[in-house]
Amino acid sequence: MTEPIIRPAEAADNSAVRAYSRSAYAVFADRLGYEPKPMVADYGEVIAERRVRVVLDGDTLAGVLVLLPEPNHLLIYSIAVRPELQGMGHGRRLMAFAEDRARHGGYHCIALYTNERMAENVAFYERLGYERYDRREHLTRAGSWVIFLRKPFRYNSAS
Repeated sequence: MTEPIIRPAEAADNSAVRAYSRSAYAVFADRLGYEPKPMVADYGEVIAERRVRVVLDGDTLAGVLVLLPEPNHLLIYSIAVRPELQGMGHGRRLMAFAEDRARHGGYHCIALYTNERMAENVAFYERLGYERYDRREHLTRAGSWVIFLRKPFRYNSAS
């Protein structure tokens, strides 16, 4: 059995990236009362900009990661693992990849945001060492709150 690999998404992956992002976030749509942005995003442009990575388990596209560079941090815009493949380490693998990209890109932290009602996601990120640093009401959804998390990198001053 081969180890899963992470590679840049290609134009041919667009429909799969969209479908798997929709399926991974679908569980939250009823809870939130709307479809989260990753469910309705047009991935073609960010794939062309090489900001999307996919994890392949053999020939199976198991998960999707979208990274966006910001002035002070690398932003995890979206991470989605196919529901039937969750719990197999693909999410952790994608998070570790994102953190590695941020470190090697010279960022001092990596950040993300998620809806407060996605409590299991917040707990997952906190288990990985992410710290809450802000909570704001959703700009277009009154009564819906967004949690902002980040993971600072501690650099050894001797290196």
